[in-house]
Amino acid sequence: MRAPAAVLAVLFSVLCARGASAQDPGPDSLPQEGVPKGEVIQGAFETSRIYPGTWREYWVYVPKQLDPGRPAPVMVFQDGLQYDAPVVFDNLIAKHEVPPMVGVFVMHGRVKALSEGALDRMNRSFEYDSITDDYARFLLEELLPHVAKEHKLSLSADGNDRAIAGNSSGASCAFTAAWRRPDAFRRVFSAIGTFVGIHGGDTYPLMIRKSEPKPIRVFLQDGRNDLDNPHGSWWIANQDMLSALQYAGYDVRFDWGDGEHNGRHAKAIFPDVLRWLWRDWPRPIEANPEKKSKQPFLDFLSPGEGWRLVSEGHGSTGGPAVNAKGEVFFTDVSKGFIHKIGLDGTVSRFAEDTGDAAGLMFGADGRLYAHCMGCDPPACAISMPGAP
Repeated sequence: MRAPAAVLAVLFSVLCARGASAQDPGPDSLPQEGVPKGEVIQGAFETSRIYPGTWREYWVYVPKQLDPGRPAPVMVFQDGLQYDAPVVFDNLIAKHEVPPMVGVFVMHGRVKALSEGALDRMNRSFEYDSITDDYARFLLEELLPHVAKEHKLSLSADGNDRAIAGNSSGASCAFTAAWRRPDAFRRVFSAIGTFVGIHGGDTYPLMIRKSEPKPIRVFLQDGRNDLDNPHGSWWIANQDMLSALQYAGYDVRFDWGDGEHNGRHAKAIFPDVLRWLWRDWPRPIEANPEKKSKQPFLDFLSPGEGWRLVSEGHGSTGGPAVNAKGEVFFTDVSKGFIHKIGLDGTVSRFAEDTGDAAGLMFGADGRLYAHCMGCDPPACAISMPGAP
């Protein structure tokens, strides 16, 4: 039996109201009686070496409960203040659902106009959509040290104590910072992320599938009515990101809706995003935590251990090769060196003036063989004494 038109109208109104309320912030995004209020400080930064000639505004949230004697967890936001984040921080910190943390809300860079009648040139897409490590370096080498010094704050340098968030290009920027520097950022909130054909963001799903899992936790948000233009479909791109992250075994959660390219949905769910990103803190975030990666890679790491840096400052490196003792050898092709990593982790120079020697391998005779790219014929190999 068909329902009367009046009943259908009422039902439609109820469904619309439910849909609207799902996008409305809840009580955790509203000031609450008796909750300690953090301080929000405004500043400007205009001495960047990584983005020379730019200036930008920023805001720093400092909670009342901050312990000045301990390095504080940090959450960085692109595009300045959003999500009612200071109020959400107040409420969730008071309920002990997230640790007392410093919020850094930074705008993209701008190049000041040369005349009064002109507008500043926006550096947003170049900074946010590029998939290099430049923006991560900007935060780590310039902005965060400036914030710490200027506002007399002790900020944690541990990636497990750092989160980063943003909308649209700011979201892809947040993911890029964590992807390039998982040692420095391990918790990511990506809302309506621009993982499309702008400066290479569309390459992430393939890179994720073909790269060893990194210790990153990611929350994705998007809506079915997001942008669809010559750069690509934001809605499909975000689903591709989810599929790739799940394939590679990442700790990932998503919230899909019907929204357009705006921040309403992200603002509504932000308190739950914070709870999920910071759950079980300070327990370290692990790569492939549930061992669900479908990647056909070997597990190189010992149980409970991660990668550690043993040497840096080299040019183009190649190899490596391991001898029977467990010592590791690698080349610095640009400088013509071969280095050895001893059993104690010490790096020493094993051979010099090796020309274009690149790929390494130990033969059955215990000697170290190196492929010589510049030799004639180019496929020949050279050998040198190696530890048996």
